[in-house]
Amino acid sequence: MTDRPPRPSPPVDKPVDPLLSDEPTLELVIRARGGDRLAVEALLQRCLPALTRWAHGRLPTAARGAIDTGDLVQEAVLHALQRLDTFEPRHVGAMQAYLRQSVVNRIRDEVRRVARHPAAAPLDEEHPGDNTSPLEFAIQAESYERYRRALGELKPRERGMIVARVEVQWSLAEIAQRFGLVSVDAARMAVSRALKRLSAHMRPEA
Repeated sequence: MTDRPPRPSPPVDKPVDPLLSDEPTLELVIRARGGDRLAVEALLQRCLPALTRWAHGRLPTAARGAIDTGDLVQEAVLHALQRLDTFEPRHVGAMQAYLRQSVVNRIRDEVRRVARHPAAAPLDEEHPGDNTSPLEFAIQAESYERYRRALGELKPRERGMIVARVEVQWSLAEIAQRFGLVSVDAARMAVSRALKRLSAHMRPEA
């Protein structure tokens, strides 16, 4: 009797790195609303780096010795995630805008606590640099449902880059590092190609 070769073991699913996952951020929000702690952790890992970078320098000098910017951002995001039942995602950039507003509110609270009066000038709430393209801004303002359907037409790697750039607003340097690209320029080109494909699928005639 001829010995049969052993059957290969079934593949073991590896945990998905939330920073490389192509799952839209708002899908994680839905899971987090349902009490999924892994989804909450994934949201934190995705959102904290870009929000901390955005908040850097916005904390007035008088308050900087009292609290670290990273700690402040984490507190604000945790508070916002605890109130997800009040969040209504109307467009692609809604989650990041919601979290930024929570950070702004936390900064103002800290200013009042330390200086005993609100900031004299309004906080700058504009997007950070890194050459954000008009196409990225346009996609952020799009209907989430149209965006989600178009995203599903793309390859997983393209989806992951778009989620990272448009939803989580990573820098091109962060995308290059996380996705194994050789340079910021390579990341810019890869993201640009993915965005153009996404935009084509978002057109009404697509």
